[in-house]
Amino acid sequence: MQRPVAIEPISPFRDPEGSLGALPAELASMALVAASDIALVLDADGYIRDVAHNGVELAREGCEAWIGQRWVDTVSRETRIKVEELLAASPVEGLPPARQVNHLSPRGVELPVRYSVVSIGRGRRLAVGREMRSFAALQSRLVEAQHATEREYARLRDVEMRYRLLFQMSSEALLIVDAATRRVAEANPAAERILGGGGRRVVGRPLAASFATDDAGALDRLAARARTAGRADGAQARLPDGATLDVSAALFRQEATAFLLIRLGGATAGQAPSDEARAVAGVIAAAPEAYVATDDDGAIRYANMAFLNLAQLAAQEQAIGASLDRFLGRPGIDLNVLISTLRETGSVRLFSTSLRGEFGSVVDVEICAARTEEGDAPLYGFLIRNIEGRAGQTRDGVLPRSVEQLTELVGRVPLKDLVRETTDVIERLCIEAALELTGDNRASAAEMLGLSRQSLYVKLRRYGLGDLDDVDG
Repeated sequence: MQRPVAIEPISPFRDPEGSLGALPAELASMALVAASDIALVLDADGYIRDVAHNGVELAREGCEAWIGQRWVDTVSRETRIKVEELLAASPVEGLPPARQVNHLSPRGVELPVRYSVVSIGRGRRLAVGREMRSFAALQSRLVEAQHATEREYARLRDVEMRYRLLFQMSSEALLIVDAATRRVAEANPAAERILGGGGRRVVGRPLAASFATDDAGALDRLAARARTAGRADGAQARLPDGATLDVSAALFRQEATAFLLIRLGGATAGQAPSDEARAVAGVIAAAPEAYVATDDDGAIRYANMAFLNLAQLAAQEQAIGASLDRFLGRPGIDLNVLISTLRETGSVRLFSTSLRGEFGSVVDVEICAARTEEGDAPLYGFLIRNIEGRAGQTRDGVLPRSVEQLTELVGRVPLKDLVRETTDVIERLCIEAALELTGDNRASAAEMLGLSRQSLYVKLRRYGLGDLDDVDG
């Protein structure tokens, strides 16, 4: 077994005298300058006795001015210890490890140089250096490139997260299918609900396996058209239970793999809707009262024209997929109360709230709602009646005028707002009574109420009582 050969980091000439002979000092100086960026001749006390450099840039740094100075005085405070270690190394121990020090430049910048020190006899030493600014610049560019790469990765992760969230939250049934194998790579929850009935698995299976056997050819032709033209529409396929779906496909590539984005829509029974069903749908669409149908999460599946007018929407597409909670008076409260009640009892009558339009309008409404089943998924229908002109109703910013009106606000307004409005009602009634008792003498009314005249005028303005045009302040 051979013993491994030790590899020396520095290997000088084996026979320097025979190889170089009596090399003249001038040639030795030229060789040093050619092989390094800078060389310093140091005496036994560490003073710089001579300087040789290679390059215009080093000449601009004023290296010639170092002659006569101590080497340790020409470097930055942080790197003096390295110079002292280089000078303290024993000449008989061989070449000490190279160290990087930073010289002080007259231009106010630091000049990094990596030095090796060798003894040249009679107490003198030679410090041979390699200027490291280009290496430092390369390191800086590398760090900047790494930071840019990390920022790009973070941006791509954010983009992927947003699109994946859109894919998962979409009310439309979407599939991602491998264009070569025709197997489903991903399916959003809406597609799982449609195709995964009866515990059927969707992801990982061939696309055609989720549909009727007779429609496999139509799906293959749809995929082929999408691969050729980039997208394909107008195909229909039947589910095993007979329901018919409109199927469209669009091609996209991820790295070297082609995928198809399959969109499923229009799930209907196998036969055309009956005349009675069409008549009912027409009545709901033309009804003067707003009607909305949502899924179990409150996402709107259908909205008639009356609802679009109340919500200040221009087209039904703006409502489909949006949450009904977005339009109700108390986001996060009203819809949760309605759906919870519907899950427990199946219906809700005369639920009072308000409805906000897309452009800020607010109207008081009453909601009647019912729950039904659409296949395996519940469907909620909401009949929304505008009661803005009904006697006894109040608008936002207008105070109720009786306790009966206050009780009508229970369930629509938080308790703290009810308490505040109750206080306002009592205060207004007291002011009206004082004015009536004093024959509309405001000075006497203020004294009776224990208020200053100025405070009384402020409250009169607040409640809109009396003619204050002749009152100054």
